[in-house]
Amino acid sequence: MRYIYIVLIVAFAGIVTLFKIQNLEVVTVSLFSMSISMPTSMLVLLIYLLGMITGGFVLAALRIWMRSASARTD
Repeated sequence: MRYIYIVLIVAFAGIVTLFKIQNLEVVTVSLFSMSISMPTSMLVLLIYLLGMITGGFVLAALRIWMRSASARTD
């Protein structure tokens, strides 16, 4: 089973590396008067990481709200 995990990790790293190599075009993202230029692959990675962080916060908030709602006995 350990070898299967190693193969999956290596395959995932290879796919990520291939994605990075194939997406070197520069894109510009603008918000109000600010703008930033970065490679497409970096933009996708940044959006993915921000989604993971915000999704984690939302799940944590939902768990806290559910726990506090079920703990109240009026």
